[in-house]
Amino acid sequence: MLRIVVTGAAVRMGRNIINVIKETGETELAGAVERSGHPDIGKDVGEVAGSGRLGIKLTDNFEKAVKKADCVIDFTLPEATMHHLDIALKSKIAMVIGTTGFSHHQRERLKEVGSRMQIVAAPNMSVGVNLLLKVVSDMAKVLGRDYDVEIVEAHHRMKKDAPSGTAMRFAEVLAHSLNRDLDKAAVYERHGIIGERKPEEIGIQTIRAGDIVGDHTIIFGGMGERMEITHRAQSRETFARGAVRAAQWVVKQPKGLYDMQDVLGLK
Repeated sequence: MLRIVVTGAAVRMGRNIINVIKETGETELAGAVERSGHPDIGKDVGEVAGSGRLGIKLTDNFEKAVKKADCVIDFTLPEATMHHLDIALKSKIAMVIGTTGFSHHQRERLKEVGSRMQIVAAPNMSVGVNLLLKVVSDMAKVLGRDYDVEIVEAHHRMKKDAPSGTAMRFAEVLAHSLNRDLDKAAVYERHGIIGERKPEEIGIQTIRAGDIVGDHTIIFGGMGERMEITHRAQSRETFARGAVRAAQWVVKQPKGLYDMQDVLGLK
């Protein structure tokens, strides 16, 4: 039985992960962690998640929570994830990280720690999104410079980072396939008299509204035709199921930094 600790356990993503763990026959919840001062600290996390009593209290003591765990699933904020990462390394347990918005320094830290523990880090745990990453990579290689590339992403009004980590991952994959430097090719907004679109541009546009779970559209625009590929997440359950699947996979792997493409065998 795989024993999992969930951080950010009282928010929507954490609650979804807890419910999936409960439904999955080969996993069990070993602990649930929230930030210090959260009003639900001390409550039964199953009742917080709406899945009935589980006999596990929500705690703010991550170090204590992971003592009986095999893996941590972390969807929090970059600073919190880095703190959890250090403790997980010392505790010799695996991590599945869905946090987005990391700085360059934090991403480098993930790479460095990845040589000493098992980590799956991905901005999107959806099976569909990760399949599309491969599809659009192949399309870009075939279409090449003759087709303009644009990425449009939409999320709920509470999302803190922009563009989304998923949109940036699409941009990275497309830039690699097209042999472009993303730092130079990325265009994040357009306003006023901007002149003719440069062929090497990769447009990345952001929408924030209401309770949109997550939409991503990749546009390949050529002369006389346009192709659009869209993924729409209808609930956070798809991310939760992917995260639990990643946890089941990563504990059986050698030490290393992996992503969902590895988990799904798409590389």
